[in-house]
Amino acid sequence: MSSVVGNNLPSGSKILPPRPQKLIVAIALAVLAGGAVALSSYGWRQSVLFLIGGLLGVSLYHSAFGFTSAYRKLLVNRDVQGIYAQLVMLAIATILFAPVLAAGSVFGQKVEGAIAPVGVQGAIGAFLFGIGMQLGGGCGCGTLYTIGGGSITMLITLFTFCVGAFWASLTRHIWSVLPQISPIVFGESLGWVGAVGLQLGLFILIAGLLWWWNQRSRNQLQTKSNKAQILPHPTEFLSGPWPLFTGAIALATLNWLTLIISGEPWRITWGFALWAAKIATIFGWNPDSSPFWEGMSFSDIVVTDVSSVMNVGIILGAALAAASAGKLVAKTQISLAVVIATIIGGLMMGYGAFIAFGCNVSAFFSGIASTSLHGWIWIICALLGTGVGIRFRSLLKLVN
Repeated sequence: MSSVVGNNLPSGSKILPPRPQKLIVAIALAVLAGGAVALSSYGWRQSVLFLIGGLLGVSLYHSAFGFTSAYRKLLVNRDVQGIYAQLVMLAIATILFAPVLAAGSVFGQKVEGAIAPVGVQGAIGAFLFGIGMQLGGGCGCGTLYTIGGGSITMLITLFTFCVGAFWASLTRHIWSVLPQISPIVFGESLGWVGAVGLQLGLFILIAGLLWWWNQRSRNQLQTKSNKAQILPHPTEFLSGPWPLFTGAIALATLNWLTLIISGEPWRITWGFALWAAKIATIFGWNPDSSPFWEGMSFSDIVVTDVSSVMNVGIILGAALAAASAGKLVAKTQISLAVVIATIIGGLMMGYGAFIAFGCNVSAFFSGIASTSLHGWIWIICALLGTGVGIRFRSLLKLVN
Protein backbone atom coordinates (compact mmCIF):
# COMPACT_ATOMS: atom_id res chain seq x y z
CA MET A 1 0.00 0.00 0.00
CA SER A 2 1.43 3.36 -0.99
CA SER A 3 2.14 5.84 1.74
CA VAL A 4 -0.22 8.79 2.06
CA VAL A 5 0.63 12.33 3.12
CA GLY A 6 -1.63 14.86 4.79
CA ASN A 7 -3.39 15.93 1.58
CA ASN A 8 -4.29 12.30 0.77
CA LEU A 9 -2.01 12.21 -2.26
CA PRO A 10 0.57 9.44 -2.76
CA SER A 11 3.97 10.29 -1.35
CA GLY A 12 6.17 12.07 -3.89
CA SER A 13 3.30 13.08 -6.18
CA LYS A 14 3.01 16.67 -7.34
CA ILE A 15 -0.02 18.94 -7.10
CA LEU A 16 -0.74 20.18 -10.61
CA PRO A 17 -1.54 23.88 -10.99
CA PRO A 18 -5.15 24.76 -11.92
CA ARG A 19 -5.91 24.67 -15.61
CA PRO A 20 -6.98 27.86 -17.38
CA GLN A 21 -10.76 28.30 -17.55
CA LYS A 22 -10.78 28.61 -21.32
CA LEU A 23 -14.47 29.44 -21.74
CA ILE A 24 -14.32 32.27 -19.21
CA VAL A 25 -11.06 33.51 -20.75
CA ALA A 26 -12.77 33.63 -24.15
CA ILE A 27 -15.78 35.46 -22.72
CA ALA A 28 -13.59 38.00 -20.89
CA LEU A 29 -11.54 38.66 -24.03
CA ALA A 30 -14.71 39.05 -26.07
CA VAL A 31 -16.18 41.53 -23.58
CA LEU A 32 -12.97 43.54 -23.49
CA ALA A 33 -12.77 43.61 -27.28
CA GLY A 34 -16.46 44.39 -27.64
CA GLY A 35 -16.25 47.13 -25.05
CA ALA A 36 -13.30 48.71 -26.83
CA VAL A 37 -15.17 48.69 -30.12
CA ALA A 38 -18.32 50.16 -28.54
CA LEU A 39 -16.36 52.90 -26.80
CA SER A 40 -14.71 53.92 -30.07
CA SER A 41 -17.87 55.93 -30.83
CA TYR A 42 -16.80 58.21 -27.97
CA GLY A 43 -13.29 58.55 -29.35
CA TRP A 44 -10.33 56.24 -29.77
CA ARG A 45 -8.85 57.40 -26.49
CA GLN A 46 -11.74 55.90 -24.52
CA SER A 47 -11.17 52.54 -26.21
CA VAL A 48 -7.45 52.58 -25.48
CA LEU A 49 -7.98 53.65 -21.87
CA PHE A 50 -10.51 50.86 -21.39
CA LEU A 51 -7.89 48.36 -22.55
CA ILE A 52 -5.24 49.98 -20.34
CA GLY A 53 -7.67 49.46 -17.47
CA GLY A 54 -7.85 45.80 -18.46
CA LEU A 55 -4.07 45.53 -18.38
CA LEU A 56 -4.03 47.19 -14.97
CA GLY A 57 -6.47 44.55 -13.75
CA VAL A 58 -4.28 41.77 -15.11
CA SER A 59 -1.17 43.29 -13.51
CA LEU A 60 -2.83 43.85 -10.14
CA TYR A 61 -4.25 40.33 -10.00
CA HIS A 62 -1.22 38.39 -11.21
CA SER A 63 1.17 40.28 -8.92
CA ALA A 64 -1.34 40.45 -6.04
CA PHE A 65 -0.16 44.02 -5.75
CA GLY A 66 -1.68 45.24 -2.52
CA PHE A 67 -1.45 48.59 -0.80
CA THR A 68 -3.69 47.69 2.14
CA SER A 69 -1.98 44.37 2.91
CA ALA A 70 1.49 45.85 2.35
CA TYR A 71 0.91 48.53 4.99
CA ARG A 72 -0.57 46.03 7.43
CA LYS A 73 2.34 43.61 6.95
CA LEU A 74 4.76 46.50 7.45
CA LEU A 75 3.28 47.57 10.78
CA VAL A 76 2.38 44.13 12.14
CA ASN A 77 5.21 41.90 10.89
CA ARG A 78 7.88 44.35 9.73
CA ASP A 79 7.52 42.79 6.29
CA VAL A 80 8.94 45.41 3.92
CA GLN A 81 8.65 43.60 0.58
CA GLY A 82 5.40 45.30 -0.40
CA ILE A 83 6.80 48.73 0.42
CA TYR A 84 9.98 48.03 -1.57
CA ALA A 85 7.78 47.23 -4.57
CA GLN A 86 5.85 50.48 -4.11
CA LEU A 87 9.10 52.46 -3.96
CA VAL A 88 10.23 50.86 -7.23
CA MET A 89 6.85 51.68 -8.77
CA LEU A 90 7.05 55.31 -7.63
CA ALA A 91 10.65 55.68 -8.82
CA ILE A 92 9.86 54.40 -12.32
CA ALA A 93 6.70 56.50 -12.55
CA THR A 94 8.56 59.63 -11.41
CA ILE A 95 11.18 59.15 -14.13
CA LEU A 96 8.55 58.47 -16.80
CA PHE A 97 6.22 61.30 -15.77
CA ALA A 98 8.85 64.04 -15.56
CA PRO A 99 9.61 64.65 -19.26
CA VAL A 100 5.91 64.47 -20.15
CA LEU A 101 4.87 66.95 -17.46
CA ALA A 102 7.83 69.19 -18.26
CA ALA A 103 6.73 69.33 -21.91
CA GLY A 104 3.16 70.19 -20.89
CA SER A 105 1.65 68.43 -23.87
CA VAL A 106 1.99 65.23 -25.88
CA PHE A 107 0.88 64.87 -29.50
CA GLY A 108 -0.94 68.20 -29.25
CA GLN A 109 -2.83 67.27 -26.08
CA LYS A 110 -2.33 69.12 -22.82
CA VAL A 111 -1.14 66.97 -19.90
CA GLU A 112 -1.42 67.75 -16.21
CA GLY A 113 -0.17 65.88 -13.17
CA ALA A 114 -2.19 64.85 -10.14
CA ILE A 115 -1.75 67.94 -8.00
CA ALA A 116 -3.82 69.25 -5.09
CA PRO A 117 -3.61 71.74 -2.24
CA VAL A 118 -1.85 70.86 0.99
CA GLY A 119 -4.01 71.32 4.04
CA VAL A 120 -6.07 70.02 6.91
CA GLN A 121 -8.81 68.68 4.65
CA GLY A 122 -6.46 66.41 2.74
CA ALA A 123 -4.72 65.19 5.90
CA ILE A 124 -8.01 64.24 7.57
CA GLY A 125 -9.26 62.54 4.42
CA ALA A 126 -6.09 60.44 4.06
CA PHE A 127 -6.24 59.48 7.75
CA LEU A 128 -9.86 58.33 7.35
CA PHE A 129 -8.90 56.41 4.22
CA GLY A 130 -6.10 54.65 6.08
CA ILE A 131 -8.54 53.42 8.71
CA GLY A 132 -11.14 52.52 6.10
CA MET A 133 -8.91 50.43 3.87
CA GLN A 134 -7.94 48.22 6.80
CA LEU A 135 -11.56 47.71 7.83
CA GLY A 136 -12.83 47.38 4.26
CA GLY A 137 -10.10 44.91 3.32
CA GLY A 138 -8.89 46.74 0.24
CA CYS A 139 -7.90 50.08 -1.25
CA GLY A 140 -9.25 51.78 -4.37
CA CYS A 141 -7.65 49.52 -6.96
CA GLY A 142 -7.65 46.54 -4.58
CA THR A 143 -11.42 46.68 -4.32
CA LEU A 144 -11.75 46.50 -8.10
CA TYR A 145 -9.29 43.74 -8.86
CA THR A 146 -10.46 41.48 -6.02
CA ILE A 147 -14.03 41.80 -7.31
CA GLY A 148 -12.74 40.78 -10.74
CA GLY A 149 -11.02 37.84 -9.04
CA GLY A 150 -14.35 36.59 -7.70
CA SER A 151 -14.71 38.23 -4.27
CA ILE A 152 -18.38 38.68 -3.41
CA THR A 153 -17.63 40.34 -0.07
CA MET A 154 -15.77 43.18 -1.80
CA LEU A 155 -18.96 44.15 -3.61
CA ILE A 156 -20.11 45.52 -0.25
CA THR A 157 -16.90 47.54 -0.04
CA LEU A 158 -17.42 48.87 -3.56
CA PHE A 159 -21.02 49.89 -2.84
CA THR A 160 -20.18 51.67 0.41
CA PHE A 161 -17.06 53.22 -1.17
CA CYS A 162 -19.29 54.79 -3.83
CA VAL A 163 -21.80 55.95 -1.21
CA GLY A 164 -19.03 57.45 0.92
CA ALA A 165 -17.52 59.34 -2.02
CA PHE A 166 -20.95 60.71 -3.02
CA TRP A 167 -21.69 61.69 0.58
CA ALA A 168 -18.38 63.58 0.73
CA SER A 169 -19.23 65.45 -2.47
CA LEU A 170 -22.42 66.74 -0.84
CA THR A 171 -20.48 68.05 2.17
CA ARG A 172 -17.34 69.23 0.42
CA HIS A 173 -18.14 72.89 1.08
CA ILE A 174 -17.78 72.22 4.82
CA TRP A 175 -14.20 71.01 4.41
CA SER A 176 -13.08 73.61 1.89
CA VAL A 177 -12.98 76.34 4.57
CA LEU A 178 -10.25 74.55 6.56
CA PRO A 179 -6.69 75.92 6.35
CA GLN A 180 -4.74 74.93 3.25
CA ILE A 181 -2.05 76.25 0.94
CA SER A 182 -1.81 76.15 -2.83
CA PRO A 183 -0.39 73.03 -4.49
CA ILE A 184 3.37 72.61 -4.22
CA VAL A 185 4.91 70.77 -7.17
CA PHE A 186 8.61 70.02 -6.87
CA GLY A 187 8.98 69.86 -10.63
CA GLU A 188 7.82 73.46 -10.92
CA SER A 189 9.64 74.86 -7.90
CA LEU A 190 12.95 72.97 -8.23
CA GLY A 191 12.99 72.15 -11.92
CA TRP A 192 12.15 68.68 -13.19
CA VAL A 193 15.70 67.33 -13.05
CA GLY A 194 16.06 68.51 -9.47
CA ALA A 195 12.65 67.18 -8.52
CA VAL A 196 13.38 63.73 -9.93
CA GLY A 197 16.73 63.68 -8.14
CA LEU A 198 15.10 64.71 -4.87
CA GLN A 199 12.43 62.04 -5.05
CA LEU A 200 14.80 59.28 -6.11
CA GLY A 201 17.01 60.22 -3.17
CA LEU A 202 14.03 60.04 -0.82
CA PHE A 203 13.05 56.62 -2.19
CA ILE A 204 16.58 55.31 -1.60
CA LEU A 205 16.65 56.81 1.90
CA ILE A 206 13.28 55.25 2.78
CA ALA A 207 14.39 51.88 1.42
CA GLY A 208 17.57 52.05 3.51
CA LEU A 209 15.67 52.93 6.67
CA LEU A 210 13.21 50.11 6.06
CA TRP A 211 16.06 47.65 5.52
CA TRP A 212 17.66 48.73 8.81
CA TRP A 213 14.34 48.52 10.66
CA ASN A 214 13.62 45.11 9.15
CA GLN A 215 17.04 43.74 10.13
CA ARG A 216 16.51 44.76 13.74
CA SER A 217 13.66 42.25 13.98
CA ARG A 218 16.12 39.39 13.22
CA ASN A 219 13.27 37.35 11.76
CA GLN A 220 15.04 34.57 9.89
CA LEU A 221 11.93 33.47 8.02
CA GLN A 222 11.28 37.02 6.89
CA THR A 223 14.91 37.54 5.89
CA LYS A 224 14.75 34.50 3.66
CA SER A 225 11.56 35.75 1.97
CA ASN A 226 13.25 39.05 1.17
CA LYS A 227 15.15 37.47 -1.73
CA ALA A 228 12.93 39.09 -4.30
CA GLN A 229 12.39 37.86 -7.83
CA ILE A 230 12.14 40.63 -10.41
CA LEU A 231 10.47 38.93 -13.39
CA PRO A 232 8.25 35.86 -13.65
CA HIS A 233 9.14 32.76 -15.60
CA PRO A 234 8.17 33.24 -19.28
CA THR A 235 5.43 30.62 -18.94
CA GLU A 236 3.87 32.62 -16.09
CA PHE A 237 3.28 35.90 -17.93
CA LEU A 238 -0.19 34.79 -19.02
CA SER A 239 -1.22 32.54 -16.15
CA GLY A 240 0.71 34.15 -13.28
CA PRO A 241 1.70 34.52 -10.59
CA TRP A 242 4.01 37.50 -11.04
CA PRO A 243 6.61 38.78 -8.58
CA LEU A 244 5.65 42.03 -6.85
CA PHE A 245 8.35 43.89 -8.72
CA THR A 246 6.90 42.88 -12.09
CA GLY A 247 3.63 44.37 -10.93
CA ALA A 248 5.43 47.54 -9.86
CA ILE A 249 7.00 47.96 -13.29
CA ALA A 250 3.70 47.26 -15.06
CA LEU A 251 1.68 49.67 -12.92
CA ALA A 252 4.18 52.50 -13.36
CA THR A 253 4.28 52.00 -17.12
CA LEU A 254 0.49 51.78 -17.46
CA ASN A 255 -0.01 54.91 -15.35
CA TRP A 256 2.42 56.72 -17.65
CA LEU A 257 0.45 55.54 -20.69
CA THR A 258 -2.74 56.77 -19.01
CA LEU A 259 -1.13 60.20 -18.59
CA ILE A 260 -0.16 60.33 -22.25
CA ILE A 261 -3.48 59.11 -23.63
CA SER A 262 -5.91 60.91 -21.30
CA GLY A 263 -3.85 63.96 -20.38
CA GLU A 264 -3.99 63.11 -16.66
CA PRO A 265 -2.71 60.27 -14.46
CA TRP A 266 -4.68 57.21 -13.36
CA ARG A 267 -7.45 57.89 -10.84
CA ILE A 268 -10.27 55.83 -9.36
CA THR A 269 -12.38 57.64 -6.74
CA TRP A 270 -13.95 60.14 -9.13
CA GLY A 271 -15.54 57.28 -11.06
CA PHE A 272 -17.06 55.88 -7.85
CA ALA A 273 -18.58 59.25 -6.96
CA LEU A 274 -20.01 59.54 -10.46
CA TRP A 275 -21.60 56.10 -10.30
CA ALA A 276 -23.33 56.93 -7.01
CA ALA A 277 -24.47 60.32 -8.27
CA LYS A 278 -25.85 58.78 -11.46
CA ILE A 279 -27.80 56.19 -9.45
CA ALA A 280 -29.07 58.93 -7.11
CA THR A 281 -30.57 60.80 -10.09
CA ILE A 282 -32.50 57.67 -11.02
CA PHE A 283 -34.10 57.78 -7.57
CA GLY A 284 -35.06 61.42 -7.95
CA TRP A 285 -32.05 63.32 -6.62
CA ASN A 286 -31.58 66.72 -8.27
CA PRO A 287 -27.91 67.60 -8.93
CA ASP A 288 -28.79 71.31 -8.80
CA SER A 289 -29.52 70.87 -5.09
CA SER A 290 -25.79 70.39 -4.46
CA PRO A 291 -23.19 73.18 -4.85
CA PHE A 292 -20.69 70.62 -6.12
CA TRP A 293 -22.87 68.90 -8.72
CA GLU A 294 -24.93 71.90 -9.82
CA GLY A 295 -25.22 72.17 -13.58
CA MET A 296 -23.55 68.81 -14.29
CA SER A 297 -25.10 66.59 -16.94
CA PHE A 298 -25.05 62.84 -16.34
CA SER A 299 -25.89 61.83 -19.89
CA ASP A 300 -23.53 59.02 -20.98
CA ILE A 301 -21.30 59.95 -18.04
CA VAL A 302 -20.23 56.37 -17.34
CA VAL A 303 -18.83 55.83 -20.84
CA THR A 304 -17.42 59.32 -21.36
CA ASP A 305 -15.60 59.58 -18.03
CA VAL A 306 -12.04 58.24 -18.10
CA SER A 307 -11.95 56.89 -14.54
CA SER A 308 -15.28 55.09 -14.95
CA VAL A 309 -14.16 53.38 -18.15
CA MET A 310 -10.85 52.35 -16.62
CA ASN A 311 -12.49 51.09 -13.41
CA VAL A 312 -14.68 48.73 -15.40
CA GLY A 313 -11.64 47.66 -17.42
CA ILE A 314 -9.75 46.79 -14.22
CA ILE A 315 -12.54 44.47 -13.06
CA LEU A 316 -12.69 42.71 -16.44
CA GLY A 317 -8.89 42.49 -16.67
CA ALA A 318 -8.68 40.91 -13.23
CA ALA A 319 -11.41 38.42 -14.20
CA LEU A 320 -9.42 37.52 -17.31
CA ALA A 321 -6.26 37.04 -15.24
CA ALA A 322 -8.06 34.92 -12.65
CA ALA A 323 -9.58 32.71 -15.35
CA SER A 324 -6.20 32.39 -17.07
CA ALA A 325 -4.81 31.15 -13.76
CA GLY A 326 -7.76 28.78 -13.35
CA LYS A 327 -8.78 30.48 -10.11
CA LEU A 328 -11.93 32.44 -10.96
CA VAL A 329 -14.48 31.22 -8.43
CA ALA A 330 -16.95 33.08 -6.25
CA LYS A 331 -15.39 33.72 -2.85
CA THR A 332 -17.26 34.89 0.22
CA GLN A 333 -16.15 35.66 3.74
CA ILE A 334 -19.35 36.64 5.50
CA SER A 335 -19.70 37.08 9.24
CA LEU A 336 -21.25 39.83 11.31
CA ALA A 337 -17.82 41.30 12.12
CA VAL A 338 -16.76 41.25 8.45
CA VAL A 339 -19.98 42.90 7.28
CA ILE A 340 -19.74 45.64 9.91
CA ALA A 341 -16.06 46.27 9.14
CA THR A 342 -16.68 46.26 5.39
CA ILE A 343 -19.57 48.73 5.54
CA ILE A 344 -17.76 51.15 7.86
CA GLY A 345 -14.48 50.73 5.98
CA GLY A 346 -16.03 51.35 2.57
CA LEU A 347 -17.80 54.50 3.77
CA MET A 348 -14.61 55.82 5.36
CA MET A 349 -12.56 55.09 2.26
CA GLY A 350 -15.02 56.79 -0.06
CA TYR A 351 -15.51 59.82 2.17
CA GLY A 352 -11.82 60.12 3.01
CA ALA A 353 -10.61 59.71 -0.57
CA PHE A 354 -12.95 62.36 -1.90
CA ILE A 355 -11.98 65.05 0.59
CA ALA A 356 -8.29 64.06 0.30
CA PHE A 357 -8.35 64.65 -3.48
CA GLY A 358 -7.95 60.97 -4.20
CA CYS A 359 -7.22 57.50 -2.89
CA ASN A 360 -4.02 55.46 -2.87
CA VAL A 361 -3.94 55.68 -6.67
CA SER A 362 -4.72 59.28 -7.60
CA ALA A 363 -3.46 61.03 -4.45
CA PHE A 364 -0.54 58.79 -3.44
CA PHE A 365 0.71 56.99 -6.56
CA SER A 366 -0.15 59.59 -9.19
CA GLY A 367 0.43 62.50 -6.80
CA ILE A 368 3.98 61.51 -5.90
CA ALA A 369 4.75 60.54 -9.52
CA SER A 370 3.68 64.11 -10.40
CA THR A 371 6.09 65.41 -7.69
CA SER A 372 3.19 66.97 -5.78
CA LEU A 373 3.77 67.49 -2.06
CA HIS A 374 0.20 66.48 -1.25
CA GLY A 375 1.02 62.89 -2.29
CA TRP A 376 3.72 62.69 0.38
CA ILE A 377 1.42 64.19 3.02
CA TRP A 378 -1.28 61.73 1.96
CA ILE A 379 0.81 58.60 2.59
CA ILE A 380 2.05 59.84 6.00
CA CYS A 381 -1.52 60.47 7.18
CA ALA A 382 -2.81 57.25 5.59
CA LEU A 383 -0.15 55.22 7.44
CA LEU A 384 -1.22 56.83 10.71
CA GLY A 385 -4.78 55.83 9.89
CA THR A 386 -3.59 52.33 9.02
CA GLY A 387 -2.23 51.92 12.53
CA VAL A 388 -5.62 52.87 13.97
CA GLY A 389 -7.41 50.62 11.49
CA ILE A 390 -5.29 47.62 12.52
CA ARG A 391 -6.33 48.17 16.13
CA PHE A 392 -9.98 48.29 15.10
CA ARG A 393 -9.49 45.04 13.20
CA SER A 394 -8.22 43.44 16.40
CA LEU A 395 -11.26 44.68 18.31
CA LEU A 396 -13.50 43.05 15.69
CA LYS A 397 -11.46 39.82 15.90
CA LEU A 398 -10.32 40.10 12.27
CA VAL A 399 -7.03 38.48 11.33
CA ASN A 400 -4.11 40.86 10.96
